[in-house]
Amino acid sequence: SSHFSLYCLRRPPMSAGPPQKQAKMATAKTLEMRKLRLMTAIKTPYTTDGNLDLPAFDAHVEHQIANGVEALIIGGTTGEGHLLSWEEHLLLIAHVKAKFGSKIAIVGNTGGLCTGEAAVATRKGFAAGMDCSLLINPYYGKTSARGIVMHLENGLKYGPAIIYNVPGRTGQDIKPEVIMQIAGHEHFVGVKECVGHERIAELSAKGVACWSGNDEQCHDDRHKYGAVGVISVTSNIVPALMRKLMHEAPNDALDAQLQPLYTWLFTEPNPIGVNTLLMQLGMCEPVFRLPYTHTSKESREESVKLVTSIGLEHCPTGAKGLRVLEDSDFKHVLNGDDA
Repeated sequence: SSHFSLYCLRRPPMSAGPPQKQAKMATAKTLEMRKLRLMTAIKTPYTTDGNLDLPAFDAHVEHQIANGVEALIIGGTTGEGHLLSWEEHLLLIAHVKAKFGSKIAIVGNTGGLCTGEAAVATRKGFAAGMDCSLLINPYYGKTSARGIVMHLENGLKYGPAIIYNVPGRTGQDIKPEVIMQIAGHEHFVGVKECVGHERIAELSAKGVACWSGNDEQCHDDRHKYGAVGVISVTSNIVPALMRKLMHEAPNDALDAQLQPLYTWLFTEPNPIGVNTLLMQLGMCEPVFRLPYTHTSKESREESVKLVTSIGLEHCPTGAKGLRVLEDSDFKHVLNGDDA
C-alpha cells in the first residue's frame, strides 16, 4: 500500500478553509516543544525480510533516551518516511508512543507534497499519539507563496507543528516573509532551518524558534546565531556528545572533534552514511530499502577509525561491536512485501 492510498480511501474531502491570519496565543504543548534542544532524526531499521525491525528500533530509542535526547523525528528523511507505507509510518508513531511516550517527545514527519494527503496523515498521526508534526512545503509540484501558506495551515490545524525548510531537497525556499504569515498560529512551534547561519539569525531575531538542520553548523547556530537547538542525524551515533553541544557552554574543541564525523556522514546523500554506520555498529541488520545502498569498503574502514578516535563508548553498539563489514554482508530490498 502506498502513501497515496491513504488519501484515496479517506472520508469525504475536508474543507481547506481560508488562510489563518489572526495571531492566537500558542498552546501549552506548542510552548513545551519550543524548549527542546536536541531532537534526533532517528533511523528506521529493517529485518532481513525487509519489514520494520521493532526490537532493533527499541534498543536504539532506549540508547537515545539514556543519553539525553529530548525528541525523535519519526519517519523523517533520515528515517526514510518516503520509503514507508502510511501504515508503517503510523504504526511506528503509535509504537513509540505506547512504549516510550512518557520519556521522550514524538515528532511525526506527516507532511508531504499533496496537501490533502498530508492533512489526513497529520490528523492520524496525532490520533496515534504524536506530540508534534513535521511539515514540509510541496516539493516537485511546487506552488506559490500563498499556496505554501495554505498547504502548511492545513497541517497546523491539528496540533503543534515544526515547519521543515530544506531547499536542497524541495527545490524551493520557504522565505522568512512566508514563515511570518503562519508564525502567529497557535500550533506553530518553529522551523527546522537548513539555509544556514544568517537565516537562523534573521528568524530568531523575529522571535521564531529555530532548530539547525545542518549538523556541521549546529554548534554555532545554537551559540552564536540564536537557534534553540538541532534536529540531528549525528545524534543517532553520538547522542550524549550532541547533547553536550546543545545544552552546555560553547565548546569549540568538541565541535571541531566532531567535524570529520559530520563530513563522513554526509559525503553520500543522507541517510546512506548513518545507515551504514549503524549497521557497522551492530545496531541493526545490514538491510537497505532501495534506492539506498552502503558506502564503499574504503569509506567504512575510515568510519571505524573516526568512531574509534571519538570514543566507541559514546556510540550505541550491538552484540558484535564495531565492524567494517564486507560488501557481501549487505542486503537490498524493495519493502517488506517482496521477501
